[in-house]
Amino acid sequence: MNDPPHLAHGLAGDSTPPDWPPLALDEVAALLRGYPAPGTPLRIDWHSPRPLSAACLVATDRGTLFVKRHHRDVRSVATLEEEHRFIAHLRAHGMPIPAVLPDARGRTAVAIGDWTYEVHGRAGGIDLYREAISWEPLPSRTHALTAGRMLAALHDAATGYRAPQRDTPLLVARSELIRAADPVAALRAQLPQRPGLADYLRGRDWPADLAELLAPWHAAAQPRLARQPSLWTHGDWHVSNLCWSDDGADARIGAVLDFGLADANFALFDLATAIERNAIAWLALDADADAARPDIACALIDGYRRHRPLSSADLHLLADLLPLVHVDFALSEVEYYHAVTRSPANADIAYDTFLRGHPAWFRLPPGQALRQAIRDHA
Repeated sequence: MNDPPHLAHGLAGDSTPPDWPPLALDEVAALLRGYPAPGTPLRIDWHSPRPLSAACLVATDRGTLFVKRHHRDVRSVATLEEEHRFIAHLRAHGMPIPAVLPDARGRTAVAIGDWTYEVHGRAGGIDLYREAISWEPLPSRTHALTAGRMLAALHDAATGYRAPQRDTPLLVARSELIRAADPVAALRAQLPQRPGLADYLRGRDWPADLAELLAPWHAAAQPRLARQPSLWTHGDWHVSNLCWSDDGADARIGAVLDFGLADANFALFDLATAIERNAIAWLALDADADAARPDIACALIDGYRRHRPLSSADLHLLADLLPLVHVDFALSEVEYYHAVTRSPANADIAYDTFLRGHPAWFRLPPGQALRQAIRDHA
């Protein structure tokens, strides 16, 4: 009997053929031969449905490992090692994150042909939401409380970590443009170093689009954003990147996963990202008048401030930040789909639905109500 084809999460919440071929057992075995005492690979138990790389859980006679493969145009060894150094810092400060395993030469990122690989120990706990799609709302308020508390703990652990910004803008969560006094000028200055994005934007009136989508919020928020203390952040705080002790309401978080989008930002940026990821049904806006979940947003905030204080001014800035938080990443998605996977349809979705559509939603009554709920929570 043939195994069913591996599918990835599509941009419309559907299942689609993956951008990258799934990892094969013989490929993983060849990689692991370069690692000290990795065990003999027996089978691949699970392929990740995430679309931007290929990843799997591989069972060996010494336990289960998590193996992830990136195309070299997306992650070089140097870029991946930046992420691994941040993980090492967080682990040293008590965060429950699976170890990144070094190969026999001490490398945590390994280049083979067109690919860059990393190998992690298995995460502790249950991957309760692993089939959930990013931007799929979290159904449990108690899990939101726990997730908010753990995000605050991560920010405490990250305090004091000093490293320059990642050496790529591709598929990392950044706040450069939204913190700039003139985002149009800031992006124009970046384009010579981002030829793939520049090529796509030649077909768009992007200065007018960017000015329009930022206009209602940026001028008021930017001076306050620019004053925020720099902090390396997770960048993709969705519950599918957390493992849990069990499926009960009082479950604890056993592991934090996937630092692929991590970069130098500021704490409220990460909290706004968590709200955007977990409290809005972005893939069901047309069908669901109740796409916003203020209760989940407020639970994330409550959990966060049980561990790390948030002032009234912080919550007002958080509400003003929400329509802006995805701008930099949406442009990196445009760049990825246009210049790396060469998918014009997906690049257009990233531009029209993500970059332009997300801020536009916050002008509508449900988006306004969500932001007001956060202000009221102050």
